This record gives sequence, structure tokens and C-alpha cells, in this order.
Amino acid sequence: MLRNSVLPNNYTFPFVLKSSSDFMEFKQGQAIHTHVVKFGHFNDIYVQNSLLNLYASCHDMDRCRKVFDEMTQRDVVSWTVLIMGYRSVKMYDDALISFEQMQYAGVEPNRVTMVNALAACASFGAAEMGVLIHDSIRRKGLEVDVVLGTALIDMYGKCGRIEQGLNLFQGMKEKNVFTWNAVIKGLALAKSGHEAVLWFNKMKQEGFKPDEVTLVSVLCACGHSGLVDVGQEIFSSMIHGKYGFSPGKNHYACMIDLFARAGYIENAFKLINEMPFEPTKTMWGSLLAGCRDQRSFEFSEFVAKKLLELEPDNSAYYIMLSNLYAEMGRWSDVERVRESMKGRGLKKDLGSSYVEPEPQELLAQ
Repeated sequence: MLRNSVLPNNYTFPFVLKSSSDFMEFKQGQAIHTHVVKFGHFNDIYVQNSLLNLYASCHDMDRCRKVFDEMTQRDVVSWTVLIMGYRSVKMYDDALISFEQMQYAGVEPNRVTMVNALAACASFGAAEMGVLIHDSIRRKGLEVDVVLGTALIDMYGKCGRIEQGLNLFQGMKEKNVFTWNAVIKGLALAKSGHEAVLWFNKMKQEGFKPDEVTLVSVLCACGHSGLVDVGQEIFSSMIHGKYGFSPGKNHYACMIDLFARAGYIENAFKLINEMPFEPTKTMWGSLLAGCRDQRSFEFSEFVAKKLLELEPDNSAYYIMLSNLYAEMGRWSDVERVRESMKGRGLKKDLGSSYVEPEPQELLAQ
């Protein structure tokens, strides 16, 4: 176009910038940004919104914010893109501050804005803000469709208010697998294993097919409530193809956690040895927590060494192994571990945590 001496206009740039955004072509987008300024179209709000989307899609929120601050006029799309961008890079506090600033500026949020703000509330644990958004939806008489309803349920579940989420769920006309997942995940986070299994069974009875996320949630719930037999039955069904997919790393992590919590240490080791994946830090961590609860020092030592193999420069693992040897009265081994730390130039870090004892982070996603 430029080679043929045809100048782009304010209708051209949004299409070209969207292409760069979709493919996360950051450098190409920057070059287009230069042309926007060169040809005098920076003050067009549609072009500016496209630039915001480019930088947000490429996770460069500094440039996104700079473009936003330079805008003389902002509409609901401008604010929504900014909030979505902050949420995508896990800057949840900035996303929620922007949502508040949007309302102070007199710009009315739309459904997309509210869904993203609710997602930020869910991830940040901002229950009060989430409730305010829900109250605003009710005041405006907005229909709680499947997308908005699922976002609200997810927020209530992750903020520890699953009962409010269940009330909302039961009043919804339309539901999909994501809605059911939000409920089951919320119950798992609340450590209500029996209820989570109950809703899991209801989901199947109503003709919804569980997906990978559903199974992670229900297996985690079983682990928290000691439902070993139920968890084993569900996991066995996965292995035999009942749900149309094989267990992934996250499902194995949940089962190892379930066995470890229940004191089934040998079952957990057996599963680790048989699974088609290399064990992760979370898996070994769950197993270590179970071994220590059972006062199984030999197994604890084995697992602690596995963790050291994964992260040989993590001082917390050396301290944990040293403490373990101290409990066993093996003082020469305590001294050996301390010398090994010195040899690596490692120091005791009081603020460090040696392990994530459960796959809880899987439920927060």
C-alpha cells in the first residue's frame, strides 16, 4: 500500500493493528504505531483503542498505560482493554483500581468489563469489590447470562463465599461446563468434598460432560475430605477412558496429594513410579508432607533428596533435610548438610518455603 503511494487512514490502522495483536507481533505493532503518529492519526479513538489492544495483547502494560494516559478521550472499550490487560499479566490490583477510576470518570462498564473485573476480584480475593459489582448488576436490571453468571460464581467460590455462588447457580436459566466447573472448584476450595462430589454427579446426570478442569477440581476436593475410595474410582474411570481423555499431570498430582493426606504413602509412591510423567516439585512436596505426618523418616529422607535434585541451590531444602536428620538424631548427617550448604555458598533464608504441600494452585487458575 505504502509502496504504491496510497496513504493509510484512520480506518486502515485498526485492521492492521488487530492483526499484530492477534499474532502478538510486538515489533511489527511498534512500527505501525510509528506510522500512526507520522500520518497524524494518533488522536483517533478507534486507532488509540487498537494500540491499547496491541500492547495489552503483547503483555506490555507500561506502553499500554502510556498510550491510555495520552488519550484525550476514552470510551468503554479503552477502559475495558486496560482492565483486561492488567488482568492478563496478573496485576489484579491495577485492574481493580482502573475499574474504579472508570466509574469515577462517568464511563458505564459493559458486560465484558464486568466479567474481567470479576475475574480480577476472584484472583485477588477482593470479595467486597465483587459483591459491589454484583449489586450494580442487580440495580441496573442486567440479565445474568451464562458468561456473567459463571464469572460471578467463580468470584464467590474463589473468595470463600460458595453459598452465594450456589444460590446464583440455582437461579440461572442457562449453564455450561464452565459454570459447573466454577461451582465444583468453589466447593473444592471450601474443602467441601462430599458436596463437590454430589454436584459432580449432578453435572453428569444433567447431561454435561466433565472436562479436565472438572476432574482436577473434584479430585482435589476428594483429597481435602479424605474420600480415597471415591477419588480412586473417579481416577480409574479416567484411565479407562470414561471421560474421553487420559489423566494429565494435574490429575496425577491430585491423586498423589489424596494418598499422601490419607496416609497411603505406599500407594502414592506406586503411582509416582507408574505414571507416564516425571514427578514435579508439587508432587514430591505433597508426598513429603504425608511422610512427615506419618513420621516415616526414611521415606521423608528419600523425598527430600528428590527435591534437592530438582532444585540443588534452594537453601530451604537443605534446611529441611538438616531438620529431618536432627529429628532422627543423625547429627553427623546434619553437619554434612550444613557443610554442603557452605560449599555452595547458600545461607539460611528464614522467609523461604521449601515446598508447596498441595496442588492448591491448580484450583486458583
